[in-house]
Amino acid sequence: MINKRPLHGAGLGFRRELLPQMSLDDANAIHQLSQIDFFEVSPENWINSHGIMGGRFENILRAYSERFSFICHGLSLSIGSSKELDVAHVNNIKHFMKSHNINLFTEHLSWCSDDKGHLYDLLPIPCTEEAVFWVAERIKKVQDILGSQIGIENASYYYLPPQSQMSDSEFISAVVKEADCLLHLDVNNIFVNSQNFGFDPHQYLRELPLERTCYLHVAGHYVDDDGLIVDTHGDSVVERVWALLNDAYGLIFAKTGKAADKIPTCLERDFNFPELSELTREVKFIREIQERHKNNSTFKLA
Repeated sequence: MINKRPLHGAGLGFRRELLPQMSLDDANAIHQLSQIDFFEVSPENWINSHGIMGGRFENILRAYSERFSFICHGLSLSIGSSKELDVAHVNNIKHFMKSHNINLFTEHLSWCSDDKGHLYDLLPIPCTEEAVFWVAERIKKVQDILGSQIGIENASYYYLPPQSQMSDSEFISAVVKEADCLLHLDVNNIFVNSQNFGFDPHQYLRELPLERTCYLHVAGHYVDDDGLIVDTHGDSVVERVWALLNDAYGLIFAKTGKAADKIPTCLERDFNFPELSELTREVKFIREIQERHKNNSTFKLA
């Protein structure tokens, strides 16, 4: 039996494609799983539109949620949409979290639905004062239903809405303040956007409300032949993203005094899955950076 752990350290996205490598009856898999402090799960992948789950996959997920801490990361709340907030979906998430003893929910600061239904992409919100208040009110409503603060993730994007009146970092800061919510910091998304739109990712990091950080993401990406970087979560994390994660830990410590290992940090991998041992190697590298920060807040990657 693997003991359930507090929510901190280094974790991994829980994906059905990884289940054959993560058998709780296999000694080698148990050894690999012992390197993982928590899992992240997206409720949309486990419940239907009525919030119902059951059968074999319900039993499989419960076997892990009884042993490991989990974070709930949403994919389809569409917090920036002009469409009415899907309260039924929020209530389904609340039920899912309670069922699996999950205490933290995060979502993307983006929109992915309109009057015709859900879209396939997470799209950027125009950075306007009106949008700040619109999104913040929706976040407050979600927090009221769930009974806790949620984390809002800085999203990757591939175009800039022409209506924007402030920078992306200013918009995120304003939303977090107005909604009194938390920040889910994705360092790979910062890197992807910085390379596609030509800004300094480390300077951008310093413009965010890092004192509100509750959770971090790190991931790999794909570079197209024309140089466009796509946030695929389908490859290993690159050195410059590791360096950005390291910088984030130092900045958060300077603002809050919170040690890096106390901030749960998840390795995202959504397809092109390698052996579990390769994924746990990256998870252990997250923990290595965290541990070095405990002794030296100015630690720099080689």
